[in-house]
Amino acid sequence: MERHLLKAEEIDTFLKEQPEWCFSVDSLTRTYQFADFVTAFAFMSAVATHCECLNHHPDWSNVYGVVKVRLTTHDRGGVTSLDTGLAQIMEDLANG
Repeated sequence: MERHLLKAEEIDTFLKEQPEWCFSVDSLTRTYQFADFVTAFAFMSAVATHCECLNHHPDWSNVYGVVKVRLTTHDRGGVTSLDTGLAQIMEDLANG
């Protein structure tokens, strides 16, 4: 995937397609709510496999059934197609 910074219009398009995600300064954020810790952890484990393949890793945290995610491409200083691509993978896995 390319690593060019997305233009505002590209980010807006993504947010219209994925309304649960938010844009803040230089990143995309989302909070997932799962039934319990095991389900949340299974989601994170499934995402982790894709992260390794993409060599792109989220800033995230987990408390019980809640997973908070922040995506940014650190070496580009903002949101790239790597972030929107990983966000889409997360949506697909969460909605499985």
